[in-house]
Parts: sequence; C-alpha cells; structure tokens
Amino acid sequence: MEATEIYIYGCGGHAAVIADIAAECGYEKVIFLDDAKFDGVNVLKFSPELKKADIIIGVGDNKARKNLQNLVCEAGFNVVSLIHPSAVISTSAKICRGVVVMPNAVINARAVIKQGAIVNSASVIEHDCIIGEFTHISPNVALAGGVEVGDLTHVGIGSCVIQGVKIGARSVIGAGSVVVKDVNDGVLAYGNPARVSKNLDQGM
Repeated sequence: MEATEIYIYGCGGHAAVIADIAAECGYEKVIFLDDAKFDGVNVLKFSPELKKADIIIGVGDNKARKNLQNLVCEAGFNVVSLIHPSAVISTSAKICRGVVVMPNAVINARAVIKQGAIVNSASVIEHDCIIGEFTHISPNVALAGGVEVGDLTHVGIGSCVIQGVKIGARSVIGAGSVVVKDVNDGVLAYGNPARVSKNLDQGM
C-alpha cells in the first residue's frame, strides 16, 4: 500500500513549501512536527513514540537539519526524499535520502545529491556535480559541470559556479556571486568574482 501520510519536522516557510511538494507527490495528509506552537498550524510535538511513517525535515538551517534527521533516523522513522514533478532529473543522477528538489530544478547526468540537501527552485546542477550532505543550493543557482560543494554549505540565491570548482564544507557563498576558483572550508565568499571575506570556522 502506498504511503498517504508524511511528517514534516518544522513549521516555517521552508516546511510550507515542502508540504506543497508532498501533496504534488501524492501524500494525502501532512502532519507538522515541532517543539514550538505556530498560529494557524496544527502541530504535534515530536516523540519517538509517534506512529512510524515517512518523514522529511522542513528546516532550512543546514546544521539543524542534520541534527534533526539523525534524531528521526535513530527513532526509526522512514526519511524520504521529495522531488517536485516539474523538476528534471537525469536517470543517471543519484538522489540520496532526505533530499528536497523544488519546482523547475534541473539535475543533470551523473550528478550526486547527498543526504539532507536542498536543491531549491529553478536551480541547475550540471553533469558530474557532487552536492554534499545537508547543503542548501538556493533558488536560481547555476553550477557548471563537475562542481563539488562540501557538506553543510549554503550557496546563495542567484549565484553561479564555473566548471570544476570545489567549494569547501561549512562555507557560505553570498547571493549573486560568481565563483571562478576553489573556495576553502568554513569561509564566507561573495562578489563577482567571489572573494573570501571571513573565516566562519574561527568566528571572525
């Protein structure tokens, strides 16, 4: 029997978008989970004792999403991926669990989207790209072929990255940036061309 219910852990705007995608994917009932109350939204508090069902994390913050996905996995819930029907996904691409692919995104040949990543609306992930765990590729981002993006990194809205560039883990690429060379772990980089402005790992 096909699943008709899904839990979404989170109640903010990102969770609302995921709820729409879940409906497009055939889920008849969405149950929001959170530790806080939200006006106008029926929310359950997460507990390992809840009925086991499909679940996805509806939180935009990369680190929080990782922690919550680990929590629900350990509790025995079935973490799924959701792909909007308008997205174009190559048959040779690999989509791992807990991934959300939003409307009009394109993921081309042999790309790998690792667990917990967000591929946001109208973004383009070209051939042979590797997107790290719990990374967020924002709307209208364009990654040329062979780009690698490390775990827990956020690539800001409207950015583009040229072919073969490697962006490190835990980094942030500012909105509208043009990335033409490798970016190290744990830094903030932005501009055209993108330049490092801050070491995030050292809290500078």
